[in-house]
Amino acid sequence: MESKKEIMRKRFIYLDYAASTPQDAKVQKVMLPFFAREFGNPSSVHQVGQRAKAAVEGAREQVAKFLSCFANEVVFTAGATEANNIAIQGVIKQSSFTKPHVITCVIEHESLLAPIEALEKKGVIEATYIKVGKEGVVNLKDIEKSLQKNTILVSIQYANSEIGTIQPIAEIGKMLRKYKKEDAKRQVVFHSDAVQAALYLDCNVEKLGVDLLTLSSHKIYGPKGAGVLYIRKGSAIEPLFLGGGQEQDMRPGTENVAGIVGMGEAIGEIQNPKTKVQNIRIRQLRDMFIKIIQQRISTAEVTGSLLKRLPNNVHIRFKGVEGKDVVLLLDQKGIAISAGSACSERSQEPSHVLLSMGYTKTEASCAVRITLGKHTKKEEVEKTVKVLEKVIEQLRIKK
Repeated sequence: MESKKEIMRKRFIYLDYAASTPQDAKVQKVMLPFFAREFGNPSSVHQVGQRAKAAVEGAREQVAKFLSCFANEVVFTAGATEANNIAIQGVIKQSSFTKPHVITCVIEHESLLAPIEALEKKGVIEATYIKVGKEGVVNLKDIEKSLQKNTILVSIQYANSEIGTIQPIAEIGKMLRKYKKEDAKRQVVFHSDAVQAALYLDCNVEKLGVDLLTLSSHKIYGPKGAGVLYIRKGSAIEPLFLGGGQEQDMRPGTENVAGIVGMGEAIGEIQNPKTKVQNIRIRQLRDMFIKIIQQRISTAEVTGSLLKRLPNNVHIRFKGVEGKDVVLLLDQKGIAISAGSACSERSQEPSHVLLSMGYTKTEASCAVRITLGKHTKKEEVEKTVKVLEKVIEQLRIKK
């Protein structure tokens, strides 16, 4: 007989997949031996250590297959924040320019903007932040115009973590390759944070034309505490930490074997043909969600591009109500959504993404993010719409 706690957990509707995903059962299964039985250090030469090493290398091959790259171009990290910091600071660290120039976008994730802004404030670098309009999409020409003789890095997120906007990464990669081909002295490194994109978009690094690419395990039904930084062979980058020599000297320290194995399995599942079918279903549910919301709630406004958007993302503003109040009331009714990126949701400030798109602080504070996943059911979407309708009305009356 199920406990009350188990019944309540089943009734809870989770619609915050962009913040984190539940671990897949297959992922848990392959990880289990490495918590106890296969506890060896991958750097040890004895059999126990070498079995752990073989498991890490197996996961590396799985990621390499997904990215269509060489296995030795895959560096495991403790997550996307660490990977982004290695990418940004590692490229800047090796530069021979007195004050190197970096190009990024105003709506990037905080784990990328924070190190750039900190280095800019210290006078170590100069930076250009590409602006976006109400669609939330960067203009290729704006990046091209911003290139300077001392530009060493361009970093543009593949898909935004809040509004789900998809950026033209392949086009940017093609433009930068042409730019560098015209002059051998131009050694611009191209990085993309593909954390939100991995489940839904093509991450073939050759097609994208990227030199560096970031992935996160817990966004793809894998464990927390594991990530990847793809580093194209020959890219100008230095490690941030020294000692140990693990991960091609780019990320020293004993590997998180269980986490890496779990991430490898999660990456493998993305390549399963069933995932494409799931993604079609998720898009259909998302489209249904938006259609019903717009029909029933007159104050609803979807933010960002409707076409260039991740198939699981519903970022929406309800005029006249606070997004955080909507999140709290839905939580009380057993529905989990968010008011923005989970990494910044505790902040009292409105989303920097929406502010950068031209919304006022008042307008930006009305937004919520609803993200679907492979476990989302049609009846959960229908129930959420009904509850949302009542919650919005309740909050409007209170005002």
